[in-house]
Amino acid sequence: MSGHSKWATTKHKKAALDAKRGKLFARLIKNIEVAARTGGGDPDANPTLYDAIQKAKKNSVPQDNIERARKRGNGEEAGGADWQNITYEGYAPNGVAVFIECLTDNKNRAASEVRTALTRHGGSLADPGSVAYLFNRKGVVLMPKNDLTEDDVLMAVLDAGAEEVNDLGDNFEITSEAGDLVAVRTALQQAGYDYESADTSFLPTVTVPLDADGARKVFRLIDALEDCDDVQNVYANFDVGDDVLAEVG
Repeated sequence: MSGHSKWATTKHKKAALDAKRGKLFARLIKNIEVAARTGGGDPDANPTLYDAIQKAKKNSVPQDNIERARKRGNGEEAGGADWQNITYEGYAPNGVAVFIECLTDNKNRAASEVRTALTRHGGSLADPGSVAYLFNRKGVVLMPKNDLTEDDVLMAVLDAGAEEVNDLGDNFEITSEAGDLVAVRTALQQAGYDYESADTSFLPTVTVPLDADGARKVFRLIDALEDCDDVQNVYANFDVGDDVLAEVG
């Protein structure tokens, strides 16, 4: 998992700085709108909305955009779309499984975009259930180290349901059952520790090791999927070592 996590963390850091900034903003705004619609517009009473807003703020989404999305989702302001959550499953090169989450107002468009991105980059769409069993839904919190040790973090979150603390270099990754995510995030806040993001994620139970050539192919396919407007998240069960990451650049 270490290679996969480090790659995902690097992508997360770069996303707010590169040409995909607009797409990132759009995804974060969608998340806020949907969270407000499903759980209410009060962040203090809706943990999913709270975390969506915090993530948007961390990625420099303007406060006005955040507030308008919250109001649209809560029905305080007109203009909200009828967003639907859809998942797709498929395969990337080298037999890597991919699990794709979409948030769309047009199912046909989403399906077409995902299928095209997969086939153009050596992948294929799979039947529902074909790869989902290879992933577990977990709570994942990313936090900067800030001179903390793994033991410091573990002591703060262990009683809240945290399962593991992983060292990703500049950050710690804290995993838990999805239902314990809010408790883990709250425990960090109570300990006075800042965190980068708190999300539910799909983590692979079995991984496929990749060399540099295989990693390049898989990364290109994931980039293509993430370029689709309706795609919110892409999960894949590859593993790449630090030496491969360095070679791929």
